[in-house]
Amino acid sequence: MDPLFAAASAGSPPTTITYLEMRSPTELRPRRTDNRQFWIHEATVPQWQFNRFLYLTVGTPWAWTDKRDWTDQQWRSYVESPRLKTFAAYYDGSPAGYYELRQDDAGGIEIAYFGLLPAFYGRGLGAALLTHALEEAWRRTNDRVWVHTCTQDHPAALANYLARGMKVYQTLPG
Repeated sequence: MDPLFAAASAGSPPTTITYLEMRSPTELRPRRTDNRQFWIHEATVPQWQFNRFLYLTVGTPWAWTDKRDWTDQQWRSYVESPRLKTFAAYYDGSPAGYYELRQDDAGGIEIAYFGLLPAFYGRGLGAALLTHALEEAWRRTNDRVWVHTCTQDHPAALANYLARGMKVYQTLPG
C-alpha cells in the first residue's frame, strides 16, 4: 500500500487509489481564473521548511502521513533534489496552495503533491492550479505527466483531474 494513503484508510471505508496520466499536452482541457488576486510562482530557492509547511497544511485534512515524521535532513535532501520543482499559489499575498513536480526515472513528470490550503476550498482555484501544474509539467517533458489520488482525498480531486483531460490507467485497493 502507498504509505501516503495508509493512515487515511485506517478505520475508514475501503480506499481506492487511482492513477491518472496524460500522454500529450493536446489532451489538456485548461480552466483558468481571471481573479487577479490569485497567482502561482515557482519557488526557485529550495527551502525545505516551506515545502514542509505546505505539505502539512495542505495534507493534514487528507491524512497525508508519508513525510510527517521526516527529519530536517530528509526534508532538505528531498527539496534540494534537482528532480523536484515546487510551485506555490498565493491569494492576495497569502499562501493558497502548491504543487510539486518530480521527474521520474522514465522521463515523465509526476505531480507528486497538489492541493489547496483549507481556507481556499470551494473558490474554483483548484482547476486553475491544476491547469498551471499540467502546463508546467509539459514544459519539462515530451513523454507523460501522471498523478495518483485516492478516495480519501478532497471530494473534487478526481473530478478535477478528469476534467483537465487526465485519463485513469490503473486503480488499486488501498
